Amino acid sequence: MEAILAIAIGVVASTGVWLMLRGRTFQVVIGLALLSYAVNLFIFATGRLSVDREPVLLGPLGATLQHYDDPLPQALVLTAIVIGFAMTALLLVVTMALRGLAGNDHVDGIHAPPGPRDDVPPAPPRHLPGDGT
Repeated sequence: MEAILAIAIGVVASTGVWLMLRGRTFQVVIGLALLSYAVNLFIFATGRLSVDREPVLLGPLGATLQHYDDPLPQALVLTAIVIGFAMTALLLVVTMALRGLAGNDHVDGIHAPPGPRDDVPPAPPRHLPGDGT
């Protein structure tokens, strides 16, 4: 079971790193999300994986640590999932706004995507209300 989980964590982490090295912003956001999922799985796996055990101590078992699972990694992973979801949503909104302003979705913002927009003249710069221009 541990080998399968370790291989799954490695595959998800390596896929996340590969997507983060791509040139498009949406792929970078998905790569960050996959990398955070891999870290969450790793933290969750450190809390001792057990099947058919009670999550808290029961009366007749005694006060030894071998009879229950550690709740701290589970709480950390739950918090990380909520924070990761919020950060992914924020990054997607920023990415969509950047694509609208720049006209492309490359990380460096220089390269225009090839296609039918090559012969269209560039749009004039947008001015925000209250910027003094």
